[in-house]
Amino acid sequence: MPPPSDIVKVAVEWPEANAQLLEIDQKRPLASVIKEVCDGWSLPNPEFYTLRYADGPQLYITEQTRCDIKNGTILQLAVSPSRAARQLVDRIQSHSMEARLEAMKELAKLSADVTFATEFINMEGITVLTHLVESGTKLLSHYSEMLAFTLTAFLELMDHGIVLWDMVSITFIKQIAGYVSQSTVDVSILQRSLAILESMVLNSHSFVPKRWLKKITQDPPLNPLDLPCTEMANAFAQKHLRSIILTHIIRGNRPIKTEMAHQLYVLQVLTFNLLEERMMTKMDPNDQAQRDVIFELRRIAFDAEAESSSISGGGTEKRKAMYTKDYKMLGFTNHINPALDFSHTPPGMLALDNMLYLAKYHQDAYVRIVLENSSREDKHECPFGRSAIELTKMLCEILQVGELPNEGRNDYHPMFFTHDRAFEELFAICIQLLNKTWKEMRATAEDFHKVMQVVREQITRALPSKPSSLDQFKSRLRSLSYSEILRLRQSERMSQDDFQSPPILELREKIQPEILELIRQQRLNRLCEGSSFRKVGNRRRQERFWYCRLALNHKTLHYGDLEDNTQGEVTLESLQEKIPVADIKAVVTGKDCPHMKEKGALKQNKEALELAFSILYDPDETLNFIAPNKYEYCIWIDGLNVLLGKDMASDLTKSDLDTLLSMEMKLRLLDLENVHIPEVPPPVPKEPSSYDFVYHYG
Repeated sequence: MPPPSDIVKVAVEWPEANAQLLEIDQKRPLASVIKEVCDGWSLPNPEFYTLRYADGPQLYITEQTRCDIKNGTILQLAVSPSRAARQLVDRIQSHSMEARLEAMKELAKLSADVTFATEFINMEGITVLTHLVESGTKLLSHYSEMLAFTLTAFLELMDHGIVLWDMVSITFIKQIAGYVSQSTVDVSILQRSLAILESMVLNSHSFVPKRWLKKITQDPPLNPLDLPCTEMANAFAQKHLRSIILTHIIRGNRPIKTEMAHQLYVLQVLTFNLLEERMMTKMDPNDQAQRDVIFELRRIAFDAEAESSSISGGGTEKRKAMYTKDYKMLGFTNHINPALDFSHTPPGMLALDNMLYLAKYHQDAYVRIVLENSSREDKHECPFGRSAIELTKMLCEILQVGELPNEGRNDYHPMFFTHDRAFEELFAICIQLLNKTWKEMRATAEDFHKVMQVVREQITRALPSKPSSLDQFKSRLRSLSYSEILRLRQSERMSQDDFQSPPILELREKIQPEILELIRQQRLNRLCEGSSFRKVGNRRRQERFWYCRLALNHKTLHYGDLEDNTQGEVTLESLQEKIPVADIKAVVTGKDCPHMKEKGALKQNKEALELAFSILYDPDETLNFIAPNKYEYCIWIDGLNVLLGKDMASDLTKSDLDTLLSMEMKLRLLDLENVHIPEVPPPVPKEPSSYDFVYHYG
């Protein structure tokens, strides 16, 4: 007869004593169970003790968490959280550095438990830790290992969200920042210091450095959220970090691995995102400083100083007429007040910045473009102002300025690390390309949008080759002339037409079920191999992972916790929890997931929503996932849909189906190359008048 569901069989350990085998009644008070255990070893004062797990994070067991105890679990009898917290508060302030080091090691381990953390924080433990760091004594500084454990404990305690980051003092932050700036600091200290600074920026609402505060209180006030980006950009330029990254990483001797490529991609995205403020800022027609930029564009193009002096006696009306004529030659839509051309966002003021950069640093090209177009017939001139504004908007769309980095991408472009003003240089190259393409197309004003489409295609075809420098990118664009774009379009259209004839479509429909079955088997095989997932919760540091995989008979999902993010395969025997596939009712994704509906769940960030899915199974239970990347997300969604008898609808399935179908079609049609395939099958011949030609054997 199976034991009652409220009874769990466990083993309880105590140092230098034989383990006790116990049957715990979950309806019985935990204090009564602890008293029974203490009596078994004749330990007085049972109120000084508690139970905790012997394996894994060794979390304390409370009345709220005791329901998680499973049969066969090994527990430890330990000092109660309040008593352990009091002892550690005293020990970390010991005069003996060896005793303090041991205490810090134990504190860093116990701080992961929310029960202990609550008791330790209530005893002003965090204040003690911050004082130890703020003091910056030579004694503590020499013990880098101790400092690493101190910062680890601080991070663990703060990550529980029991106290706000606003309580952290300026002195503490300066001390942490000092560790980051040291050239010989230990790696573990550097990692934890950066983690603390990151959490401070993300979670503190009251901390604003004084140098930013002065800027915020000026008239007009600046947005404080934008100031750190400006500081970052200045530091990035001043410290020559770009050239260091280019020389030692991108052009270094070592191959760039996936993680490094992702970090370079993130840096590229964040660098371009610094342009978002200007991109979303409209021009103020009444701002004289902004209007002076337009005057400067006119002066550089037409050397207007001499002209203005020659017409100075001609009156205001004559001067306005001259300005209007020049602004028309510059290609602005609004000839009288060009400031109105920059009233749309995007690209806003970013377009004007690009035009001024071109005029100052590529003056010959700027003057040539303007004068060349002003000398053409009106219908054939390429309006520089309008083109520059539309091109800036296009580049922002292609480079996704303002978008957050994607966790699964690593497609950085080396050429953007070769110049401090990469975006402006890219604009300078592309505006000359636009002018060249306009001439090749013999375009008129009505063809403006067609020219912009061709230029977009030229840029997007050149970028995937990832040129190592801006000069190589320019050479690649030069080879993608308008005639070459037409040839590529024609070639692609013919290739596509070959696969649109009725016989080919019929063959495709016949092959498609075989390919889909192949994809289904691949998805199920991947689920049988399993994947590790980050545990859902508010903790950001010392992340916990769990593993899930499908049984080989496709009838059960097995899952369980991992001590770390294991890269290899995890055996089914080590995964204690399981869900019968027959009990699964549905799979939901994104905002429909229970863990995404919770208030503040993972801060509802876009990336987490895109990677979240949940299994709903009987009786009214859920298993929540956050995939490590988009690929794993698609694999699991497809695999679970196959198990439920549903269609696979992920982007990965569509991509795999197109790729495999195309390959299979080309293989089957290999012998028919250059052979015309009729659109209708040949007619079946009539039956013969007699079958006398058939030979009868013996």
